[in-house]
Amino acid sequence: MRGFLVRLVITAFGLWLADQLLPGIWFTSTGALILSAFLLGFVNAVIRPILIILTLPLTILTLGLFILIVNGISLALVAWLVPGFHVVSLGSATLGAVIVSLTSWVTSSFIGGTGRIERMHRVEVTGRRIDE
Repeated sequence: MRGFLVRLVITAFGLWLADQLLPGIWFTSTGALILSAFLLGFVNAVIRPILIILTLPLTILTLGLFILIVNGISLALVAWLVPGFHVVSLGSATLGAVIVSLTSWVTSSFIGGTGRIERMHRVEVTGRRIDE
């Protein structure tokens, strides 16, 4: 449960950052932001895989770049479902999805599956050394 809440906050932070950086995305309330983060997680878990399978030939043809458009469509779908979350165009939705993805990727690299902050430990191994 804690990991779910941490990921929800991370997604909400990414959406807030997209709201601050892009003029084509805005929220009218904090409740709309949190509901959008929750619904975006649901859309990414359930609907996005179906979209990826349906658009697989186009994704292969564009060497994977069409995935960005699929992510934008997912974000635009959430904006269509949530009152108080507005996206002007598919371009704004795609750029917003890129911002949300990047912030989720960076912050999730520090968070484990349980929601705890993980630290990296340097491990030195002694033993035989092979010189070239």
